[in-house]
Amino acid sequence: MEIRDFAQRILQSDSLAEKLQPLEGPATDLIPGPPQRFQLPARPAHLKFAGRKEAPAMPAPAAFRDPAKRAVAHHIMANHELQALEVMAFTLCAFPDAPSEFRHGMLPIMADEQRHTRMHAQRLEEFGMTFGDLPVNGYFWLKAQDFQSPLDYLAGLPLTFEAGNLDHTIEFEQAYEAAGDKKGAGIMRAIHQDEIGHVAFGIHWLRALKPTDQTDWDAYIDHLHWPLRPEKAKGKAFQRQPRLDAGLTDDFIDQIQHAGSDG
Repeated sequence: MEIRDFAQRILQSDSLAEKLQPLEGPATDLIPGPPQRFQLPARPAHLKFAGRKEAPAMPAPAAFRDPAKRAVAHHIMANHELQALEVMAFTLCAFPDAPSEFRHGMLPIMADEQRHTRMHAQRLEEFGMTFGDLPVNGYFWLKAQDFQSPLDYLAGLPLTFEAGNLDHTIEFEQAYEAAGDKKGAGIMRAIHQDEIGHVAFGIHWLRALKPTDQTDWDAYIDHLHWPLRPEKAKGKAFQRQPRLDAGLTDDFIDQIQHAGSDG
């Protein structure tokens, strides 16, 4: 299957099962086509984006002792994973002139996002819920509308949203564990390990595509679009080691750790 056809299937299908269908066989990138931007991804009616005030907020970790709150968290995170998949498909369609190695490199990451969505959705079923029972927001997708280059994508998704998830996944793993929910904790642990690879992809390609005389940090800052900013790339409990494992430099990590502080 052509990479473009795979991306278009994700963006144009209103079937969740089709969106999450793994890529079959080796992909080709012989016909990347002209740039194509999508205002919204097709989704089944029960998963169309609602306003941010309509969608539930993420429960605090201390509330995870309530099974209903843990289910809400899985629902929100399933939508995050699905949006990440859609943003990646958007990037492939919007920037067909990106290096073919970059485009091929996104495919295993997209497979991870499909799998993560399925993991959360399957766990929801064990709580007696279906993915789509609650309103969902389109925050990640709406921010992607500002991307004007692959570097904007790298700064916005892998190096901000996914980098922040290096902290959030550990925080939620601990919250599920404290609630005695080993399945939930296991899901978060698995996603955390995948996120390290996703951030590694982001920093590798930032370095490959930025001007050679520009630092990693300056390239990252130059390609962030407000309201995305460095402090969005971390959680409450900062995790240094997974960032080192992803290939970020000590200086870059220090800048993220202290972003938004008064000192």
